Amino acid sequence: MMKNIFLFIAVVIMNVATYASDIEDTRTRTFDPAFRSLLVRLDGNYMFPPIITRGNDDHITVSFDELKDDRSYLRYTLVHCDADWKPSGLVDSEFVDGFNYADIEDYEFSSGTLSQFVHYQFTLPNEQMQPLISGNYLVRVYREEDPDDVVLQARFMVCENEVKVSIEVTSRTDIDYNDRHQQLSIKVDTRNYRVQNMYNDLKLRITQNQRPDTEVALSAPMMVNGNVAVFDHMKQLVFTAGNEYRRIETVATNYLTMGVEAVEYFHPLYHVTLRTDLPRANEPYLYDQTQHGRYFIRNAEADNSATCADYMVTHFILNTAGPVQGGKIYINGEFTYNLFSPTTLMKYDAATGCYTCDLLLKQGAYNYQYLFVPDGSTAGLTARIEGDKYQTVNEYLVRVYHRRQGERYDRFIGYGIAFSGR
Repeated sequence: MMKNIFLFIAVVIMNVATYASDIEDTRTRTFDPAFRSLLVRLDGNYMFPPIITRGNDDHITVSFDELKDDRSYLRYTLVHCDADWKPSGLVDSEFVDGFNYADIEDYEFSSGTLSQFVHYQFTLPNEQMQPLISGNYLVRVYREEDPDDVVLQARFMVCENEVKVSIEVTSRTDIDYNDRHQQLSIKVDTRNYRVQNMYNDLKLRITQNQRPDTEVALSAPMMVNGNVAVFDHMKQLVFTAGNEYRRIETVATNYLTMGVEAVEYFHPLYHVTLRTDLPRANEPYLYDQTQHGRYFIRNAEADNSATCADYMVTHFILNTAGPVQGGKIYINGEFTYNLFSPTTLMKYDAATGCYTCDLLLKQGAYNYQYLFVPDGSTAGLTARIEGDKYQTVNEYLVRVYHRRQGERYDRFIGYGIAFSGR
């Protein structure tokens, strides 16, 4: 009898590991259009990447809405990933203390809104689920009755904070001088952490403004100075500068706010028409306060924005005075999960000479930009529409990973954040 029980448990563990390893797309996103406004935030610092430092009392909160008038029974589970966000293949007991599933029991119904929705949230780590090891994590939310029916997923990280990462950003690059690019110089100090081979054993991942399509992978430093690995004068560390994110605020229905041309009611929802945008590539640089692509839910006329901020059809308009050849234009920002999808594709209207896109968005403050994706490419370019201005304030995140001999996962051992133009 006991033998059969152990056999059953082993089969379950093997199935879970196989299921996790089959996940191909690990990007933060929703899979069901009824689920919206997915946010992953570090508690107490909403402008910080979702990184938990081991040994600290850090928590992240995952929140989202379902456009529905009744509660769904939802659960979540964790998947450990390597430095490149591919499932590590570890079994649950190797990276989770407790059962690797939990019910989402914190929910509220919308109040005073035209759109009916249920707001959900949960916090990690918690009593039911605690990450055991450092690294990249993917939390996946699924319907209780069907574990294969995943409705959304979100990335976060657990860091050991064993190495010190220092970053310098300059517009004096190996490509140009105070023009269209920014260049990073990175030092990783490992004096408190043993690395056997500094030239081969470190893995660096660098992103600009949290955009996965900008991610750069490095392993071999330019030089090693004692315990410090130096990554400098490397082509991979030269980034296009971009431009400051555009901003809108859809926080009210009875008066016009930032970037809003009109707010009108057409049954059954409010419609927000934004002011027509123009390309900025040939315009001089203009500083504007930025959220580095992030968005925040807010209703200026309510106390609890999570449940009282309404969903409105938001109309984006970009006047290019003609079609743009050689690729497609997408709206980009955290609210699009930095994906280039049919939903965020700008469509050209020959009658007006403008590109348009209509999105159902919850009231709030949004950062966005228009990215040009050339045919056959998966990376978005700022040069075509937004322009590349060396003065732009960008957020750079450098993550450092290390896999010890005999281990089957990438430890996340340190990170650094730097801003250009500061």
